[in-house]
Amino acid sequence: MRTLVTGGAGYIGSHTLLQLLAAGQEVMVYDNFSNSSPEALRRVRALSGADIALCEGDVRDGARLDQAFADFRPDAVIHFAGLKAVGESAEIPLEYYAQNVSGSIELLKAMQRQDCHRLVFSSSATVYGRASYLPYDEGHPKHPANPYGRTKHFIEEIIHDWAAAWPEASVVALRYFNPVGADGSGMIGEDPHGIPANLMPYMAQVAVGRLEYLNVFGADYETRDGTGERDYIHVEDLARAHLDAIGYTAQNRGCEVINVGTGESASVLEMVAAFETASGRKVPYKIAPRRDGDVGRMVAAVEKAERLLGWKARHGIESMCRTTWNWQSKNPNGYAE
Repeated sequence: MRTLVTGGAGYIGSHTLLQLLAAGQEVMVYDNFSNSSPEALRRVRALSGADIALCEGDVRDGARLDQAFADFRPDAVIHFAGLKAVGESAEIPLEYYAQNVSGSIELLKAMQRQDCHRLVFSSSATVYGRASYLPYDEGHPKHPANPYGRTKHFIEEIIHDWAAAWPEASVVALRYFNPVGADGSGMIGEDPHGIPANLMPYMAQVAVGRLEYLNVFGADYETRDGTGERDYIHVEDLARAHLDAIGYTAQNRGCEVINVGTGESASVLEMVAAFETASGRKVPYKIAPRRDGDVGRMVAAVEKAERLLGWKARHGIESMCRTTWNWQSKNPNGYAE
């Protein structure tokens, strides 16, 4: 089995590589390293003892994609590559549409030219927007509240149309919620460029001394303590879901969207308390105004993942916080060291 992984040097991609390699697959990473580091691939090679083919390129470059497909001849593709910060997407929306939507179209064109018809797409629960009901199931209305979420929604629609026009196509779009945690080795983890846009790496950088305090965006939501509640999922569980989804595409045709979460939510302040326990460090914080595009509470309905993929989350919040701290304490400056 040969799998091409776009954005494979990134946070979720690098952890998924470990799962693919452990399952005996051959992999090629296609990445432009705009928000990732080649060091992550070096460490995945060290952890797995396996080789990883690499093609450096942008998914908007159709000729470069053709070269990667011709060199590697993949059986399937996992598509992570794209911009992913909610706040930033509102500031530079055209860049998000160009990279995420146009890049995905170029990838689909390349797949069709090379007769590669199996795809797992890294989608997002942000496609749902404000909840009409909870938990979000896959049939929940989609009203994304920010440009990032809209790019994921548009890509899903494009993929649906592509799969409908190509009877051999087999696609799973994984709508995951809030990935956190790190590999137990502490060798790979989340290393965002600049000030983190997500809670867990922000807390970790405060605890390790890189940032002074955590900004908590909004404390007046209709939640248990007023701060936003999210369905956090360990990145190792998420990586397993991608491996299971690749297996699903070998046996099925068409396009399925599947939530990947735990079915439980935790508030920002609850996560702060859990992280302080796991790290033994205080995480000072300040309450800041709500961010545009944020919603109060998100929690996944997860039955479809278990029914179709045989997948279920294994890690809880303690493991999420402990492995994040293990990564950050061993790598205070991320991959820069």
